[in-house]
Amino acid sequence: MSEQTSPQALAKLGAALIIEQALVDGRWISGSGEPIVVEDPSEETRLGQVPSLSGEEVETAIAAAARAFPDWAARKGKARGEILSRWAGLVTANEHGLAALISLENGKPWKEALGEVRYANSFITWFAGMAERMDGRAIESAKDDDLILAFREPVGPVAAITPWNFPAAMITRKVAAAFCAGCTVVLKPASATPFTALALGRLALEAGVPEGVFSVVTGANSQVGARLTGSKLIRKLSFTGSTEVGRQLAADCAPTLKRLSMELGGAAPLIVFEDADLDAAVEGAIAAKFRAAGQTCVCPNRLYVHQAVQEAFLERFTARVAGLKVGKPFEDGVEIGPLISAKGLDKVEGHIARTKASGGRVLTGGGRHRLGGRFFQPTVLAGGDDRLFAAEETFGPVAPVFGFLTEEEALSRANASEFGLAAYLFTRDLDRAMRAGRALEAGIIGVNTGVISNAANPFGGVKQSGYGREGSTYGVDDYLQVKSLTLALG
Repeated sequence: MSEQTSPQALAKLGAALIIEQALVDGRWISGSGEPIVVEDPSEETRLGQVPSLSGEEVETAIAAAARAFPDWAARKGKARGEILSRWAGLVTANEHGLAALISLENGKPWKEALGEVRYANSFITWFAGMAERMDGRAIESAKDDDLILAFREPVGPVAAITPWNFPAAMITRKVAAAFCAGCTVVLKPASATPFTALALGRLALEAGVPEGVFSVVTGANSQVGARLTGSKLIRKLSFTGSTEVGRQLAADCAPTLKRLSMELGGAAPLIVFEDADLDAAVEGAIAAKFRAAGQTCVCPNRLYVHQAVQEAFLERFTARVAGLKVGKPFEDGVEIGPLISAKGLDKVEGHIARTKASGGRVLTGGGRHRLGGRFFQPTVLAGGDDRLFAAEETFGPVAPVFGFLTEEEALSRANASEFGLAAYLFTRDLDRAMRAGRALEAGIIGVNTGVISNAANPFGGVKQSGYGREGSTYGVDDYLQVKSLTLALG
């Protein structure tokens, strides 16, 4: 299918994939609670609804995952990898429709959504290849004549809770790793964007994922989340979302001592040193900051530019930001879609108002877009108090720029945050790149690039941005536990 398909045809293609039921133990169920309405953030209209499952219905999904686990874990890695490969093939065959579905429920421009689907599929492909390569070790014992064999085995049934900003990629990055390891999964997607998860669930079933191995449960956090965190059958929780919610989930999991992976909030710094290639820095900042209309946890939340090049950078950067096209997801050339909610708009406006009150200036944008609704102008701010942006994610298309004089100052201000997910720096000096990269307190560093996440790169943060890694060869480790056998050979 051509990527120039009409907006109407694309919307129809996405709508055809909508499933208004939850997936529990290989069956599609309508649930017993009040349905959850899903909106199109671009049109602010009703897109459809999903069930609000009861606690008992969630328990059915958990029990199914526990029941299916022994057989799934016992399968050879090659067999699980073949199923993952078939899943990847089905995602490829349906990628245009999946992208359109993301645009409908999330508001992302369609071509950006298509990029997300392909990015999401790269995790399925990556872990399909890893599935038959998870070996253990033979360890020389300190005791004569003993041999120690260390095996890596799946940890057990897994609960995964995913956010709305990447409704496909945040799912496959968790679920494909779990399947690779031999774990079963009960997934709770964000209530704002559940349809992509349900479509991926349907394709997983078509690929041959056995009943019970993958359930997609929808509903209120009080029902679904509480059952997942409280269950003794669930052995691990993987969560992507805010630090505040992550702390609460960790506390809820403490009584059952679940293994945890927490990919939490960020307030990423981006540093432009005086020797940087300014064109590369501008393009890198655009790519990093304005993806998903600035609604990602790795977006630069604050930009620090050396005073020697600050004026030149601001001139080029502001011109590029002012030229970004805002519009509805299926319109040609659109680069910035709507924010996910009215609450998100309020936060963006609040950050701009507080920056102006602290002496900052608006260089472009600064207000709601003429399209109305949830659309906001891409914005560049200069000056003011950077402590706001070190402490709070804006989660919108706003780039605040601050000057600095020394490398030490830039690093100190960049690290002056409780968060530590991503960071970016631009310099032509390799020594500085290595020195500053090692000094930055973040789990993922981009040097002379604004695009840092791919299937081979271990993704995760430090400090209040969480723990655990996703993607890469490290991404499967949290789904495995080590068992040792000591053989007395004497």
